[in-house]
Formats: sequence, structure tokens, C-alpha cells
Amino acid sequence: MGLKSVLSKVFAARVNRELNYLRKNAIALQQKTFTDLVDAAKDTAFGKAHNFAQINNYQDFKANVPVHDYEDLRPYIDRVVKGEENVLWPGKPKYLAKTSGTTSGVKYIPISKESMPQHIKAARNALLSYIHETGNADFVDGKMIFLQGSPVLAEKNGVSTGRLSGIVAHHVPAYLQKNRLPSYATNCIEDWEQKVDAIVEETHNQDMRLISGIPPWCQMYFDRLSAKAGGKKIKDIFPNFKLYVHGGVNYEPYRTRMEDSIGFGIDSIETYPASEGFIAFQDSQKEKGLLLLVDSGIFYEFIPSEEYFNEKPTRINLKDVELEKNYALIMNTSAGLWGYSLGDTIKFISKDPYKIVVTGRIKHYISAFGEHVIGEEVEHALMSVAKQEGIDVVEFTVAPQVNPPAGQLPYHEWFVEFGTPPANLQAFAIKVDKALQTKNIYYFDLIEGNILQPLIIQSLQKDAFINYMRSEGKLGGQNKVPRLANDRKIADGLKGYIS
Repeated sequence: MGLKSVLSKVFAARVNRELNYLRKNAIALQQKTFTDLVDAAKDTAFGKAHNFAQINNYQDFKANVPVHDYEDLRPYIDRVVKGEENVLWPGKPKYLAKTSGTTSGVKYIPISKESMPQHIKAARNALLSYIHETGNADFVDGKMIFLQGSPVLAEKNGVSTGRLSGIVAHHVPAYLQKNRLPSYATNCIEDWEQKVDAIVEETHNQDMRLISGIPPWCQMYFDRLSAKAGGKKIKDIFPNFKLYVHGGVNYEPYRTRMEDSIGFGIDSIETYPASEGFIAFQDSQKEKGLLLLVDSGIFYEFIPSEEYFNEKPTRINLKDVELEKNYALIMNTSAGLWGYSLGDTIKFISKDPYKIVVTGRIKHYISAFGEHVIGEEVEHALMSVAKQEGIDVVEFTVAPQVNPPAGQLPYHEWFVEFGTPPANLQAFAIKVDKALQTKNIYYFDLIEGNILQPLIIQSLQKDAFINYMRSEGKLGGQNKVPRLANDRKIADGLKGYIS
């Protein structure tokens, strides 16, 4: 055991004590965060326009600050991007994180000098929580790889601008820099396929012990590593590889294939970072859920997802949440995002401490017929049946077919890339449909009432989703295919890949 791993255990014990305080004092910490945020921003343009100086409690806040999406806040953010100070938060942001919105085009999310350290602290604490619980710290003595965007930053009116993962690369602690791969030059490669090939060349003979990245792109890395090594499992290429860190999409649909590539059931840590803030991380290998970070400069609000599009939806803070209820997540941050709808839905599975699971996206659902099917439901339906049947699913997405061939009822059309396809696709589809009916009563009623016919699965060619993403210019990085949509854009794009 090296010096770094020994010291990390000492540090992990200290961080665990801090996290225990967070776990036991979540409501008080959220109240303090609320007070501090409002007070800090009362003299900004947004604070003056929304009467922050007169806000004394959460009810006052709701009365003065409406829920916003990016487009609602764009007039303020545009002023920030143009270099104006004291707009949403005191001074100028430290960075602008560049993201691609589905409806907003390019988005610029401010990251302040107060919010940036919270991203690093949360990522660090996720690893230290793992070390404290398991005692496994050897990975800090070996090489670590982070599959991420380019660290090359542009500048907009005096503010550095780039992808969040590229920005974070500039803040990796010095004690980890020598352990970190790939090299800076390789990380700067923009073309994802060239970048993955370069990473394979740099890492295939290294002592890799921790790998981090979005599951589909890590799988692509593993596939190319294995091909270079003549079909070897990842465990034989990296004998000391013991920990996988992931976020951005639900890992469960990818787990079977990933672990088959690796060669064993590896420990994993799920994180919930966003450009807007680092929200939660998995703090235990024994318990489900992600620990909500209540002292990271974010004051959280929640709207029951079924009310989200109402004119006056219910809007609550942490103390009033209920278990197993689906909420749209609303954020107020130390970078100046106010009443900001992240677009994600979550549910609480514990209140002692407050732990969540991510259930989907507000705009990623199917309700063409009033069924309001969400991501969590389609993932459960497909993966539970696939597990029972021993079927390997690579990737999938779902869309409504509202204009079926003459004489047919409408249906949900599933586009699935299988690793090992079912022997009888129609029988498999019937089981998935039954599983979805048990998860969503509205869908059940529509099937029973002959409004919809059971779902239809289209089996796709190998690498269909990679090829589709390449054709859209969205291969790699933080890009991912939505699990479901209420329109046919992705479905129509995948029609050419049906096997």
C-alpha cells in the first residue's frame, strides 16, 4: 500500500464525519443555504428586480421568484455573456459552461468562484466515501482515467468558456495529476473516435485502476481496448482495475454488457453532476440512492412531476417532500440560477438521510395518448424482462407511432440494439409490454381499452446508435440518446438501421 492510499484513508474518515453532519442536519443546512444565497444576490440586477431585499422566508421567495427554464432566464444570461457584472450573481462568473440544449441551441451556464469548488469537493467526497466504507484505497496509487471533453477553453468577454468536463480538468488536485490519464494533448482531440483510439494507445499498457465516464462511451473504449488486445477482457488488460465512476445516464441498462466486457462485477460509484451544480453522489455500496448535497451552494425546490405543466403547480422545499413521489428538480445556486428548472425528475427513497434516484427528464416522456410514460418505467420494463430472459441490451429508445398503417391501432415503437437478440422477438415484446403495463396504470388502461395496441420492438443493426450519433455530430463527450421522446425525430433517424 502506497503513501497516497494510506493518507487517503485518514482524509476519508474526516470527510465521513463531515458528511454525517450533513446527513443529520439537512433541513437546517438548506435553510442556511437559502438565506445566504438570497442575501448574497440582493444587490444584483436579478435580486433588485425580484425584491430580494424584502424576502424573509421561502413563502416570500416563491411569491417573488417564478420557476424559470433556460429560455426564461436567457435575457439575464445574455447580459452575463456580454460581460456585464452583477447580473445574476455578484461580479462576473469564473466560467461559462457551454452545453447543447434540445430547444435552446447552445446554452451558457454560469459557474462562479463560489460554485466551482463545490464541483471538485463533491467528486472528491464521492471517492473518499467509497474509501471510508470499503477500505479500498489502492486505486489512488495507480493510474486513473477520466473520459471527458476537451480542456481547451475559449473566452467570451473576459470569461473562460468550455464544456463542464473540460473546465473541471483544470481543477484536478495536484496530488492526482501524475496519476491522471489521458495526456493533455490527447484530451484536446475534438474528434471522439480519434480521441478514443489515442486514449487506447496511451493507456493499454498502463496500471489503470479507476475509470470514469458516461457508460456508452466507456463501453466504446472497452471494445477498442479489447480489440487491440486480441479479445481479452478488461480485467486481463488492467489487472488492478477495481472502480468505475459514472454519471449522466442510468447505469443499469448498460451494467450487464459493461461487466461482461470487464470480466467481473466491478464496484461502481454513481454521481449526479450538472453544469448547473453537483447535486448528489452515491455514498454507499450497500444502500441504494444518491446522497443529496444540501450544503453545496444549492437551495432545492421540488414540483410534483404531474403538476409541472400546470399554471400554478405545487412548489415545495426539502422539508415537505414525500418518499417515492416523482418530482421535477428546481435549483437556486451560488452562480445565480434562480428558480431554475434543470429538466430532470427525481424521487426520494430515503429522508434519513435524504437520498434520491434520478427517474428521467421532464421533456423526455411519452404522453401522445395521455399515458405519461417516463424513463424509469421503460427502463424497468425492458431491463427486467431482458434479465429474466438472459438478453443483452446495448441501447434503446422509444417513440409513439400515432399514424400507424391503415387498420392498425397506434402503438409505442421501441428501437433496441441487442448484444444477444431474443430468439422470439414478438414474444419478448409481449413480455416487455406486460411489464410496462404493471408500471403505468394509464398505459394499462389504454391497452385494455383498445386505444393502443401492444408495443412493437424494432431490432437494430450492430452499432446503430453509435452510427446515428455520428450522423448527428454528437458522438462522444457528454452526449447521450434520450430513452424516450414524444415525437418521431430520433425514431425516424433510426429507421435506416433496422436489422
